Amino acid sequence: MIELTPEMQTAVNNALADGVPCILATASADGKPGLGYRGSMMAFDGQSLAYWERAKRGGLDNIRTSPYVIVLYRNPATSEAWKFLGRATVHEDGDIRDQVMARTVQRELDRDEERQGFAVMIELDRIETLAGQVVQSQD
Repeated sequence: MIELTPEMQTAVNNALADGVPCILATASADGKPGLGYRGSMMAFDGQSLAYWERAKRGGLDNIRTSPYVIVLYRNPATSEAWKFLGRATVHEDGDIRDQVMARTVQRELDRDEERQGFAVMIELDRIETLAGQVVQSQD
């Protein structure tokens, strides 16, 4: 079972403010990789991460065709680092979208003045160290 520790939740929630935004890795249905920073990444609850998708480019296209993602968090100053592996779902409207938008850091919302973005929810399957050691798993 996945249960994000308080340490993990605090680290992810403060990643942008700490100058270490999370990196999201995606892949298209035909296997083409995508990689990008997500300054709005948050620990949504004990089992899920979420972020505000405002750019609507390659990463979003990839998620729509292949939901499997990896979120990388690494902070050299604290030596904290994890890979969060899971399945992403896009929420273009509704309660989840509203909840994620309400919790998105202002700096990211300011870049989406008309609030045209979407919420992306990542249900976690596994958490690993950077070396690949499994810390937690749904299995």
